[in-house]
Amino acid sequence: MIRRFGETPEPGRTYIRRVGAYALLPRGDALLLTCQADPDPDLQLPGGGIDPGESPITALHREVYEETGWLIAAPRRVGTFRRFTYMPEYDLWAEKICLIYSARPVRRLGPPTEPAHTALWMAADAAVEALGNAGDRHFAARHLRRLRDR
Repeated sequence: MIRRFGETPEPGRTYIRRVGAYALLPRGDALLLTCQADPDPDLQLPGGGIDPGESPITALHREVYEETGWLIAAPRRVGTFRRFTYMPEYDLWAEKICLIYSARPVRRLGPPTEPAHTALWMAADAAVEALGNAGDRHFAARHLRRLRDR
């Protein structure tokens, strides 16, 4: 069973399953995040949907670059969660299956190529409070606990 965060699915509503890959990108005690301005500002772990025929790792590299402008290395899967949500940019209700990876940010090539996204570094403890969904906050908190246990 995949752990669910957020809203309980509404009975009778049809949800489209959307699998995506998302990254915890640490540098010191900070995390590289993305802020998506449209339709409303939302602070997120960088990542997104896996295209048909694409592997999760390939999607992770592509999505992180599009949303942050950074290249990454050494991704390793650290967990999975799901959430049920409305996606206004696609006008659909989705069951999002979120594959969470930890990876090393290697180099910034430029600004994000994805419209309405801004990359920012934030202290991990602040990110735990500021991330826009409970699943992202959970994995950021787990990362922070590992940092403090060192």
